Amino acid sequence: MNSKDIIHRGKEVIRIEAEAVANLASGIDEQFVEAVETMYQCKGRIVLTGMGKSGLIARKIVATLNSTGTASIYLHPTDALHGDLGMVRGEDVVILISKSGESEEIINLIPMFKRLGVKLIAMCGNKNSKLARESDIFINIAVKEEACPYDLAPTASTTATLAMGDALSVALLHKRNFTQEDFAMLHPGGSLGKRLSLKIKEIMVTGERVPKVRENTSLKDVILEITSKRLGTTSVVNEEGILTGIITDGDLRRLLEKTMDIKDLKAIDVMTKNPKVIKPEFLASFALQQMENYKITSLIVIDDSNKPIGIVHLHDLINLGLQAR
Repeated sequence: MNSKDIIHRGKEVIRIEAEAVANLASGIDEQFVEAVETMYQCKGRIVLTGMGKSGLIARKIVATLNSTGTASIYLHPTDALHGDLGMVRGEDVVILISKSGESEEIINLIPMFKRLGVKLIAMCGNKNSKLARESDIFINIAVKEEACPYDLAPTASTTATLAMGDALSVALLHKRNFTQEDFAMLHPGGSLGKRLSLKIKEIMVTGERVPKVRENTSLKDVILEITSKRLGTTSVVNEEGILTGIITDGDLRRLLEKTMDIKDLKAIDVMTKNPKVIKPEFLASFALQQMENYKITSLIVIDDSNKPIGIVHLHDLINLGLQAR
């Protein structure tokens, strides 16, 4: 098998699986609507079960449902018959996945689920199968062929099942009016979660670590303040503690390029007036966007009296994995 053959085989698999997914659209019907409505009305959890590759796909659908606001769990069919059935409650909805609709382990569970009184949704590729007949709702995931040359290894069928699971999850997401903020609440550790929820007050440098000098502070002490606080900048305040300016190490370098006669200079002589500032309740992603817009590396955080209460640095935001809004 040469390179040309390998490329051909790869493209052929993609073609078969793409067609399998595309053909699912014609099967989105009133049964699909009823499945979404049933899941939406569910007072318990959505329980998914499946053997082998179907079980792996079920776990992915569980993860998608949980991350989009629908409580969901995976139940291994064999374990269910040996005690784990106890995790299923009458208010749950069960989705059973089987390509043939005849998987013995799945079929054996049906009487148990019916005894509990739960609603059953079958995801299978045979509407005449026992699973399809015994379930309350049938979702068709039939495919013409597998990408496997022997039509044996689940490939196109598992891709189609996964796509149908996404279709159910996203339709349910819209039904719930699930927002980006809801998503962020469930993903606090992810980049999107941080972008949508992390606020300045949660990450800013505070207290004695905030570089701050008075307007009449000598330039020598300004340099010491910037150096000791290690943020490359310092805020400048007046006698009332109100922010009046900012001095960065870049300002100092540019000053020294012009003159070495700095002995008598004060902070007020070299500071940049009206610096860019931000309030602590703003999103950290907004701070990052402001820094990118104004080509600066830090923002002074002020309170309602315009007094500096913190500072946020570009490096800290990047280290958190944040992206601009």
